[in-house]
Parts: sequence; structure tokens; C-alpha cells
Amino acid sequence: MSSDLTLSPWLRDALKGDPGRLVFSSGTLEQVREEVSAMYKPHLLDIKGRGSNLDARLHSVALGNVRFNRLKYGAEVVIDPGNLEQFYLIQMPVCGQADIYSGNHLISSDTDTASIINPSDPLRMIWSEDCDQLMFRIDRHSVELACSQILGRSVRTPLRFKPDMNWHRNPVWRNMMMYLAHLLQDQPSITTQPTITHQLEQLIINTLISIQPHNYTDAMNKPDRALAPRHVKKVEEYIESHADEALTPGALAEMAGVSVRTLYAGFKDFRQTSPMEYLRTIRLQRAREELQRQDPDSSVTEIAIRWGFTHMGRFSQDYSRLFGERPSETKRR
Repeated sequence: MSSDLTLSPWLRDALKGDPGRLVFSSGTLEQVREEVSAMYKPHLLDIKGRGSNLDARLHSVALGNVRFNRLKYGAEVVIDPGNLEQFYLIQMPVCGQADIYSGNHLISSDTDTASIINPSDPLRMIWSEDCDQLMFRIDRHSVELACSQILGRSVRTPLRFKPDMNWHRNPVWRNMMMYLAHLLQDQPSITTQPTITHQLEQLIINTLISIQPHNYTDAMNKPDRALAPRHVKKVEEYIESHADEALTPGALAEMAGVSVRTLYAGFKDFRQTSPMEYLRTIRLQRAREELQRQDPDSSVTEIAIRWGFTHMGRFSQDYSRLFGERPSETKRR
């Protein structure tokens, strides 16, 4: 059902006005499949119904680890990418509709209802001929890292969002989208400024985590989260600033002015982890940041050792559990 709210002109025209953001415009099935695959991932694409012709176009702008895209096929199509694996996908139709088969869910997406695809869910979609969607492609690690920072501990199981959102009626999400669309149209050169694009990336990710229900929502909303004792917060800050140094439970407890037992009890009660597990998570995150820089002079082993991991098998296992891919895959990608 179409929204009773009038779609803002900023959203209706988002990304279309700047020709520099046009990635491609094509009516050839093979070219469209290749171009969209390059932006997202390899997938199957077929036109549904005989006699239909594609009139596809894709606009895109990079905001750090978030891609803000607009995609239209111009024909009724079936899209089958399988699991997305390394990114979350948010799709918001500005016109038309799409049936989204995600895991065990069917989302009938339109100008009221957005679909949110979790990386591990099988995905198949049918877009109507007039379907035109605003989309966010958000790096999985960036979302889980933001969640970890709010929780004060690593996410132990994959972060999974409720697969549908009343995007146009949610005032927080709608106003965030209008601000973003207005800013990009009014100041197109803003995407060349890394500090600002990072802020926009964080705005999108943190808004999503804050307003859309997921499997860590209850943990984030616990009233005692902000009441962690001073020594717990002090140790967290120290670990983040000195993660490359040799740190022991005794040294951390002494720095915080408490006993080792009190330190461990504080982390268990307020962070559901231990100080050394927190240190391990921070070091894994720093190792990932180095791997993503793809320095040809640093191997996976050298980076792991630099961050205190001497057992390569265990490092790879812990890394894969946290980030959903092996260290070598991160460096290669």
C-alpha cells in the first residue's frame, strides 16, 4: 500500500541530479548484470515475461564504508544473489514495489516498507517494472564494530536486523534520509572530504542500529549499561590506547586501582566479557584495519604478530568468528 505521506522531493530525486554519480545506463542484460555485480556481488538476473526490455540505470556515491545507491531496471526482473556475505543491504522504493525473499521472510517492499537484508540470509527478489529504489550497501564489519562499541564488547553471534522497516513513516530515519539527500544535492563536492564522509557513514550506521530492532537491542537498552564502574571504563580506555603493548590482568588492575578479582567481576557484570577478551577483540580490530590497508610489505603473519597473535591457527579462527572471513580474504579483497 502506498504511503499517505507525500514523498519528499529530496528523496524522490535523490542522486539523480548529478551526472557524475551515474555509474551506468543500459538496456543490455549482460552489461546490466556485470555492472550491478561489480557494485554488489555476482548474481543471477533475468527479465520476467517475454517482450520486456531493460532500461536500467545506477547512481552511486561512496560515504566511507557505506555506498548510497539508486537503482532501477525498467522491467520486471528476478534477482538472485544468494547470501550477501560481507554487507548489509537496505532497499527503499521511491516508486513501484518488490517482493523480497530473505531467509524465511517475505517482505513486500514499497514506498512505505523498506527491506533490510542480513549478510548470512539467502536472498531472491522480484522487482516490478516501475520499481526504483534508494539503497544502502553497508560493510558488515563496520556495522558490527559500531554495535561492539555501544555494547562495550564484541558481538559473539552475527548481528541480525528485523527484515522490514516502515522507513518513510519513521521520523528519525526519514529525517536522516532527507538530510543526506539534501546535503548531497546542495553540496555535491562534500564526498571528497574524508572527515565529513566518515561522519555521514557513522550517522547512517548508528541510526540503523538505534532505531531498527536486532538481536542485540535488549542488551543495548539495559539500564545499567551506562553505570559501569569507573575502573571498568578506565581499563577500556587504556586498552584502546595501548593495545599494541604487553598488557596483563595484574598491570591493568594496578593501573585502575583495584584488585584483579574486582576488575574481572566488573567486566563480567557490566560488559559480559573479561578484560583480556576485550583486549583480544581490540587487537583483532586493529589487525583488520592493517589488513584492509593492503600494505604489500606486510604479510598476514607479520600483522598478526605485531598485534600479539603468535598462534596463526587460533588467530585465523578468532578472526573468522568475529568478522566472517579469513584474514587472507580481507587482505586479498
